[in-house]
Amino acid sequence: MWPRLIPTEKTDPELAPFRSGLVFGFFNALAWQIAIGTPMVLFCEQLGASPFQVGLAYSFVFLLTPLQIVATALLPRFGYKRVMLGGWAARSVFLLVPVWLAIVAPRWGVQPWMAPALVGSVFWFCFFRTIGASAIMPWLYAILPAKARGRYFGSDQFISGVAGVGTLLVCVLLFMQLSVYTALLIQYLIAVFGSGFSFMALRRLPDAENPPQVKLVELLRDTPRLMFRPSPFRSYLWLAAWYAVVSTPIPPFLAYYLKAGPALSAGQIMGFEVARYAGVIFAAAFIRRRIDQAGTRPFFLLTMVLYVAVGLFWWLFLNRGGGPTSLIYAAYFGLGLAAACWTVANLNYLAQVVEESRRALMVAVMGAVTACCGGISPILWGLVLKADNERGASINPEVFQVFFLVVVASVVVLSSLLARLKEDHNVEVDALVIGRAIFRPFRAATYLVSLIDLKAVARTTSGDSDETSARKP
Repeated sequence: MWPRLIPTEKTDPELAPFRSGLVFGFFNALAWQIAIGTPMVLFCEQLGASPFQVGLAYSFVFLLTPLQIVATALLPRFGYKRVMLGGWAARSVFLLVPVWLAIVAPRWGVQPWMAPALVGSVFWFCFFRTIGASAIMPWLYAILPAKARGRYFGSDQFISGVAGVGTLLVCVLLFMQLSVYTALLIQYLIAVFGSGFSFMALRRLPDAENPPQVKLVELLRDTPRLMFRPSPFRSYLWLAAWYAVVSTPIPPFLAYYLKAGPALSAGQIMGFEVARYAGVIFAAAFIRRRIDQAGTRPFFLLTMVLYVAVGLFWWLFLNRGGGPTSLIYAAYFGLGLAAACWTVANLNYLAQVVEESRRALMVAVMGAVTACCGGISPILWGLVLKADNERGASINPEVFQVFFLVVVASVVVLSSLLARLKEDHNVEVDALVIGRAIFRPFRAATYLVSLIDLKAVARTTSGDSDETSARKP
């Protein structure tokens, strides 16, 4: 299997010059899974961060998404490679802050400034990651041969998924075998290692010609019209934004509550995260073979049914003061199923409601609006969920019950609206492809944001794919 996933001159000479991109995907997963995932949430809780601070840290990757649109204006001047390398190098520096905190916190004791320092490092990590991320997808479309793109993204998706799940499993073992701070120190050193090697892999990729100047004026002029003028796009945009508001706060606050409330171990919580990713992988494999025949609407509705089940389970769990661990694993698995169902269906349906002539702009608006709405939600909920107990900051379980009742009520209403979406099965459209996003369903919207038209880039490079494939890094 691995020889086919990592191409060589013998196994896949067309794709071999770009294997550094696959290596990048593997090592990059080691970094983001820790730096902006559940280990970061658990570290925040360990340093006494409030639910508001946790919600803020988790939201930065979403709230900074509009910066990704603005950053595309850098690409015509500096090129794909320089923008990407600059963003990835700068973000790596801020991984050293949590490494330092993991060293000094057990020696000095938890200090009031430590949680804000960690949250601040997450902000700057996400800031520079956002700038770099504006380049990656158009860069890959510009350098990959047309016939090799499918093979590349398929391998990339699998490799980054394996790396992401493997990182979670390593985190589980570290939390189970070591003290919390020692485990966190090793995890963040892994993140630094992954970020450094992903940077070196990027350096080996060939650059491409700078794209034409992007039209930020068109963005400022047309965005309000796309958001508020009646159209199938506008209708779906606000349904997707509502879904983002409902779904985005669930993973960070569950991890925070289980650590601060029932005081489950960090290893157990990371085990639940493994179950969530297992649900993502299972759903992705199941849906992709069936969505073309069944259409997107059944999978939107399946997403809503799963969220109702998850919301009711956690309401009962909180109401009764606990529940069997096996059911928690099942609830996390269901959460992963729901997130992946939505992501795949969303990428297919969105392609049907955007206009071909304004595809890049409309997709960027969709990504920015949904990501920002989703990012605001954990911050606002963090303000109302906060509580204090004898161990420090925590989540108010009564308010958390209300949160899940709101989730259930929202998805019930969303179900009725999604069921009315019009879908023409006779019109064939190419679903949006955003690489590794299927394994990051809660951040998939951020990968949609770019004013560089990927289809135009693909058409431009498809005519000279032989020349492109021969280009060496």
